[in-house]
Amino acid sequence: MSLVDDPRPYTQRTEVRRVGESGLHLPLLSLGMWQNFGDDRPRETQRELITGAFDRGIFHFDLANNYGPPYGSAERNFGQILASDLAAHRDEILISTKAGWDMWPGHHGAGASRKHLITSLDRSLERIGVDSVDVFYTHRPDPRVPLEETARALDHIVRTGRAHYIGMSSYGAEASRELATMMRDLGTPITIHQPSYNMLNRWIETEGLLDVAREQGFGVIGFTALAQGMLTNKYLDGMPEGARGAAPSSFSNEALTDEVRDRLRGIAKIAASRGQSLAQLALAWALRDTRVSSLVVGASRLSQLDENWRALENLTLSTDEITQIDGLLAGLDVNVDLWRDARLGGDVPVLV
Repeated sequence: MSLVDDPRPYTQRTEVRRVGESGLHLPLLSLGMWQNFGDDRPRETQRELITGAFDRGIFHFDLANNYGPPYGSAERNFGQILASDLAAHRDEILISTKAGWDMWPGHHGAGASRKHLITSLDRSLERIGVDSVDVFYTHRPDPRVPLEETARALDHIVRTGRAHYIGMSSYGAEASRELATMMRDLGTPITIHQPSYNMLNRWIETEGLLDVAREQGFGVIGFTALAQGMLTNKYLDGMPEGARGAAPSSFSNEALTDEVRDRLRGIAKIAASRGQSLAQLALAWALRDTRVSSLVVGASRLSQLDENWRALENLTLSTDEITQIDGLLAGLDVNVDLWRDARLGGDVPVLV
């Protein structure tokens, strides 16, 4: 029997972690819809990925208002598949969405103002076809808007039943502390932070976000754990024609120097000695700290999702393995942190 037809609660058949000090629990891997769920991808492929993820125990689906293309289409496509295939399981499904990056033309088409956050979430609920989402994120800090306004808008969103939990994404450590403090004082604590995080981009460790998470009681769900494909076997021997890494919206091919590939091949050897692929080791590595509740992973086909899911079969990393990985990456200068400017207070686009 397909697990989609299995009425047992998901807590009985998939490993979960508690999110900070909240009552929310997430599967160790969550399905992200940043790529592969817009109108440029076949609907049947999307359906296979979404229902296949649920079959495997991935009950958390991560969206944003501008995921597509075009903007909004990932939410709409997910909502249609939810209605046609998974409606009976809505109470066992966690849906997250976000607002903050550019979405529509105009001065309030992006950012963290009360106008943008509430209006955007209302449109997201219409596209998904639900009355509320489980987690709503402010997708990025907005230097044009007082942090208190953002906090009050998020508090209002929970109190009016539009979302059950509040999160933030790509906020720096100090801004995260400030927003979490404000939200706690309002009585609606921040539950979760979604930062970029992987072996090549460790800012949540080096800039103190994990420490702030423990101090403030919120959890962490990392995205880009595979560094947009760099931490897979795909690029170890060069850039395949038509690969995502060649696209201007992703990392630059210039980042894949001979030195970078050589060091990644060394990590791939460690993975092989564990019976894992480089991607599986990268996921295990990013989950080694229990303050990381889950990882958002993308997939373009079900076999790719299966490979990622099998990483959970061996999450234990020895001290020696961690030391070897750290040694291979020591001093390596590779820029895969595309969100650094945002968390450091870079301007939010104003669309006209």
